[in-house]
Amino acid sequence: MTEPVEQGVDQTADQAPEETELAPTPDQEAPAQAGATDPTADVSELEARLSERTEDLQRVQAEYVNYKRRVDRDRALARQGGTEAVLRDLMPVFDAILAAEQHDELTGGFKLTADELVKVTKSYGFDHFGKVGDEFNPHLHEALMQVPDPDAETMTVHEVMQVGYRLNDQVLRPARVVVAVPQEAEQDQE
Repeated sequence: MTEPVEQGVDQTADQAPEETELAPTPDQEAPAQAGATDPTADVSELEARLSERTEDLQRVQAEYVNYKRRVDRDRALARQGGTEAVLRDLMPVFDAILAAEQHDELTGGFKLTADELVKVTKSYGFDHFGKVGDEFNPHLHEALMQVPDPDAETMTVHEVMQVGYRLNDQVLRPARVVVAVPQEAEQDQE
């Protein structure tokens, strides 16, 4: 018969554990065997992995640089678009300032305010154009009428009906003008 086992006493403590050697798993054998047969295989495999990771890192870095450039460009375009929209809305104000200036009604505090407004908008590249005597340019001027001029050698601005505005090199509104046409050109058209 078997003796009763007392609770809390470990029977296995008296017994010596069997010493067994665990056999290596196939995963553990493969590197050991590969390393034993060809040590350069490990080095070339590591170099290949390093090269692959380096290429991945370079690709990610190039993508980031391109992304940053695109964001900076888009930010600049958005800013310019906002500036352009505000200045388009202010064009009637500038028309009123120019009209007041032509009639010598731009005086006092209003003149100071108008001068400051013009100064600030010029710092953003906003300017008006279209003066009597300028050479006619269809990209800058919108011809409303033509008048023959025997003294004119080329088509020039004879009268400005409405000034034009540009933001840097972009025309926001062409100048509306009366064009002086040389007398000879007028006769050739008839």
